[in-house]
Amino acid sequence: MKPQDYIALENEYGAHNYKPLDVVLNRGEGVWVWDVDGNRYMDCLSAYSAVNQGHCHPRILEAMREQAGKLTLTSRAFRNDQLGPFYNELCALTNSHKVLPMNSGAEAVETAIKAVRKWGYLEKGVPEDKAEIIVCRDNFHGRTISIISFSTDPTSTSGFGPFTPGFKVVPFGDADAFEAAITENTVALLVEPIQGEAGVIIPPGGYLRRVREICDERGIQLILDEIQTGLGRTGKLLAEEHEGIEADITLIGKALSGGFYPVSAVLSNTEVLGVLRPGEHGSTFGGNPLACAVARTALKVLVEEKLVENAEKMGERFMAGLRSMENPLIREVRGRGLLIGVEFKPEAGGARQYCLKLKDAGLLCKETHDNIIRFAPPLVITPEQVDWALERIVPILSK
Repeated sequence: MKPQDYIALENEYGAHNYKPLDVVLNRGEGVWVWDVDGNRYMDCLSAYSAVNQGHCHPRILEAMREQAGKLTLTSRAFRNDQLGPFYNELCALTNSHKVLPMNSGAEAVETAIKAVRKWGYLEKGVPEDKAEIIVCRDNFHGRTISIISFSTDPTSTSGFGPFTPGFKVVPFGDADAFEAAITENTVALLVEPIQGEAGVIIPPGGYLRRVREICDERGIQLILDEIQTGLGRTGKLLAEEHEGIEADITLIGKALSGGFYPVSAVLSNTEVLGVLRPGEHGSTFGGNPLACAVARTALKVLVEEKLVENAEKMGERFMAGLRSMENPLIREVRGRGLLIGVEFKPEAGGARQYCLKLKDAGLLCKETHDNIIRFAPPLVITPEQVDWALERIVPILSK
């Protein structure tokens, strides 16, 4: 089949809820992917940071094959020999007390919402059905009905109401606005350390430290959504480490499986996850032995191959090259580690045109919010590969 044949099948039989670049991929290795015609591209999106360890990492692949040949699923009606070790290793790595495994990032967010509401009723004394969670403008936490209920993106909300109550929106990066929004019914702040989908928006220095202090002072749980920023992407295992804080609840996913399998997790203090009792929450596939075996190896790869440290070094190299551009249509180059955004002024005519030119030059990138290109290659990228990318990116983005 030719590329256009695959595209035609997708267009005819699939829902049109995506607008992908017209490249049909069928193979990947490390930072590279190949299309059905054999053309090679550098993946500069990493499946929205799910492939931090690189495409088809051989160690994770072998762990998946081995476990798939032994036991894949039991449901949580029974125990399996991968779950306990997964909990132990993940808690030791992230300094967490408890883990609740799920499948997708959105499920992890929904789990945190449920748990922190129940904590508010049982432990804080919030009147039943009155719990409030504060979130930030321009957030992205998923696409379920409850999650889009507190989105400020019209594309996410238009036509999907009625929405779930119990959320209050404040500006991102404004600790004073957060503090002013707190009431006696506030149970948590849910926030991304860096807003990825909004265009790699980094809050002012000290913001996370200040909201941590406010949460402590007012008896509120701090929930950090690290599904995209976590597991090495920003040059730290968790982005919270850049400000030396610890969240009460941390949400991770995406790279937790290295792109092999849907795995997410809620990392929490005992106080919050301790309120859940048998039958109150769960998932048929959450914590299955295949997922746990894959995630255990994916975490080992991050640590043992020093991918977190590499993200910091390669991010500095990548960002320095991008900042060398002298295009008056570029508003800003910003980022942390290998999560980098290049924002164009509106008069540039949108970022997608540049993504199409980059595709023709052998790099796959994706625009976000019309005027921003996000560069987030796998954390296995080498100095030579960063330079290869910059040799192609800089001439295209400088015009």
